[in-house]
Amino acid sequence: MPWNVHLIREQFPALSQRVHDKPLVYFDSAATTQKPRAVIEATDGFYQRFNANVHRGAHRLGDRFDAQRLGAGVSASAHK
Repeated sequence: MPWNVHLIREQFPALSQRVHDKPLVYFDSAATTQKPRAVIEATDGFYQRFNANVHRGAHRLGDRFDAQRLGAGVSASAHK
């Protein structure tokens, strides 16, 4: 099945830009990658609700952070 390049590009906000009046093409340099919208939104949500120091918070926000971080690890492991 062929890849739908337009659907993939739509997931990456940075790729909606134009350079020299042409659609931006980005080749991964292994130093930086463009992020899909889902990652940007998840990161934004994390910073708005759970940002705290790992294992240092003697408060509810630190507990929530640890739970989020550990849950993300479990979720990521399930997709391997």
